[in-house]
Amino acid sequence: MPGNERVSRLLKEIIQKPGNDACADCGAPDPSWGSCSLGVFICVQCSGIHRNIPDIGMKVKSLSLSRWEDQEVKFMAENGNELMKHKYEAVVPVYYYKPTHKDCQSFTALWKLPVALMFRPRVLREQWIRAKYERKEFTGEGKKRTYEEETRDGMLMKRGRDNGQFLNRRFVLSEREGTLKYFTKYDAKEPKAVIKVDSINAAFQPEKIGNPNGLQITYLKDYSTRNIFLYHDNAKEIVDWFNSIRAIQLHYLKVAFPGANDAELMPKLTRNFLKEGYMEKTGPRHTEGFKKRWFTLDHRRLMYYKDPLDAFAKGEAFLGHQDHGYSASPGLPAGTHCNGAWQHGITIVTPERSFLFTCETEVEQQDWLKHFNDVISIQMSPQEYSMEAMFRHKH
Repeated sequence: MPGNERVSRLLKEIIQKPGNDACADCGAPDPSWGSCSLGVFICVQCSGIHRNIPDIGMKVKSLSLSRWEDQEVKFMAENGNELMKHKYEAVVPVYYYKPTHKDCQSFTALWKLPVALMFRPRVLREQWIRAKYERKEFTGEGKKRTYEEETRDGMLMKRGRDNGQFLNRRFVLSEREGTLKYFTKYDAKEPKAVIKVDSINAAFQPEKIGNPNGLQITYLKDYSTRNIFLYHDNAKEIVDWFNSIRAIQLHYLKVAFPGANDAELMPKLTRNFLKEGYMEKTGPRHTEGFKKRWFTLDHRRLMYYKDPLDAFAKGEAFLGHQDHGYSASPGLPAGTHCNGAWQHGITIVTPERSFLFTCETEVEQQDWLKHFNDVISIQMSPQEYSMEAMFRHKH
């Protein structure tokens, strides 16, 4: 109908304006939905979250399938993503994790987990959207945010290292001490563990943990990587813990690197693993049988586990720079006896030894190789040279 064609043409013109060509919340290109109550253009994934938020969810419409009233089109034209960003993201703390559409792509390596564990990793995205529009945390009205407090004290469900049961444990995060402690009992005088915040990595792992709010904390303990797996039934609570850790990390980084700006420090905060998934590997003599292991690539550290939820890695490899004797290539050395079920080989060479892996498919082999070679091609920082020396000393 002529009216619908006119509205469609107007919406297409509006979406061409600067900022409207990407989702207002996650940055996905070519948003196909609009919020008539907020005046922003959003992607289909974010539109589902908007619809579940009272007050703003009733007016979420498809740009191509919904019927638009003239006043709604006018409202979108008068507002738009750029203007609303200035309103709802006026004072976002620099450490606050702003999720993007790419975050949901970082979990695809978990393709071998049971279907029952395949949660959509959207807790960060949902809480980002709720923080902006429902709680209005970043509008500059002087609100005190819980993740800005110097001490955070609360209960989280923690997976037992040996029995795999999740039990309520008290956690205390302190900016003054620069530590995260946890206690087996709420009134315990001594903590079970004291973790230095500057050694922590934290990443949401809903599929692996089996809970949509699952958070994995990784840190160094006696030169080895230790994992603890947590969740909280309240999504806001677990995301606030996550951002509290990032806030304290940034505080300590500014002390350690006084001349660095925020853009230089942000990559040193919590980060998603580059890749996770199963490969088969043989031992250092290359004559042992190939065994299936779970691998995690955390920048230059490649760790392997018997089970994805193991507390400690069975082994680790450090990936330095290609000019210092590190390489990754397809295939296995001639004469290697490959007894495993998987045939797509990878050889990683380090100054100390070679590691031999096999992947189930060529696609997985090529994806692992891309990540390995991306890391090996990056120049090392002074801190990474120290880590390499520590790793060689340990091994």
